[in-house]
Amino acid sequence: MQAVKHRILAAAAQNGRTAQSVRLLAVSKTFPPEAVREAFEAGQTAFGESYVQEALAKIAVLRDLPLEWHFIGPLQSNKTRQVAENFAWVHSIDRAKIAERLSAARPAELPPLQVCLQVNVSGEASKSGVAPEEAESLAAHVKSLPRLQLRGLMAIPAPTDDVALQRRQFRIVNELLTQLNRRNFQLDTLSMGMSDDMEAAIAEGATLVRVGSAIFGTRNYTKESSG
Repeated sequence: MQAVKHRILAAAAQNGRTAQSVRLLAVSKTFPPEAVREAFEAGQTAFGESYVQEALAKIAVLRDLPLEWHFIGPLQSNKTRQVAENFAWVHSIDRAKIAERLSAARPAELPPLQVCLQVNVSGEASKSGVAPEEAESLAAHVKSLPRLQLRGLMAIPAPTDDVALQRRQFRIVNELLTQLNRRNFQLDTLSMGMSDDMEAAIAEGATLVRVGSAIFGTRNYTKESSG
């Protein structure tokens, strides 16, 4: 945990940014509640999950802790109510139907659900996300829905060891956010960067990095929970 925080601090400083301008989201998917509790004891409060059933079980076990839960994986229509009722953030909205269902299911007694649009910045057919040229239309629709607060954009670029390519992909997302803000969307969140590319993401304006393996260790997908 401390090593990751030092990486974030160093990358922020190198790019003339404050430590407070980059938030760490610990991606706890596939790791047990005990690992989350240990990370909380080390000072971490925000955790990301991608599999609904696994996350709900974890949330139930850890209700004694003041944790902020973020849903970051692809979201099926039949799981939107469970996510709307149990999470504070959803990073992976990529179509109007999902946003509409989350809006309708968000309990009135809870604060608005904080949401990001997932952008398919690398154009991979296998990857979720709205095409960059369609993001403004989706953003306008999401912004109009009750019980949701549109905060920004999320991206998972194609993996590469080429730092220059990493930065180019992240820069597209940052430029898209700037474009949307010129149209008065008032977005403040760029959810991008993971264990292997967080420095490039921070250099290109990431405000939230999603880090799992660099905190918790190698992930074992053989016990992956259904979505």
